[in-house]
Amino acid sequence: MDKDAAHSVTEVLDSQQCWNLLRGVSVGRLAVWLGDHPDIFPINYTVDQGTVVFRTGAGTKLAAALGEFPVAMEVDGVDANTGVAWSVVLHGKAAPVKQLDDVINTFSLPLFPWESGKKDHFVRVPADSISGRRFTVTEPLTWWTPYSGIKPSALE
Repeated sequence: MDKDAAHSVTEVLDSQQCWNLLRGVSVGRLAVWLGDHPDIFPINYTVDQGTVVFRTGAGTKLAAALGEFPVAMEVDGVDANTGVAWSVVLHGKAAPVKQLDDVINTFSLPLFPWESGKKDHFVRVPADSISGRRFTVTEPLTWWTPYSGIKPSALE
């Protein structure tokens, strides 16, 4: 097999494929701007009417998500049987769910936070952009080097 044949082809996903993948899982990472640096938080989310909705308690994540800067969200998955992985990234301006009808409707959304505690703030992120990729995971021997198995020195 030649060197190029060993590389898998990355498939660029259209927006509908991205949304379908987002609907299939419920945990992602929310990237926010926090003061003078970026930060990232795990979130449980659901897709609702072409947006992502998550619930959280008061605190750093909520304040940063609703700050002046847009947020990014990343969700990944892999099929262990086929070795096909995917990654979707969404960008948008998060907004609190405030309208009474919207608040009532959010209670019926399948949002199940992993961590206990008061999670009474619902946040909606409409997608200003969404993009995704799908690819076959490379066999470890493809990227393994003779130095991969060397143990770090005692000083590390």
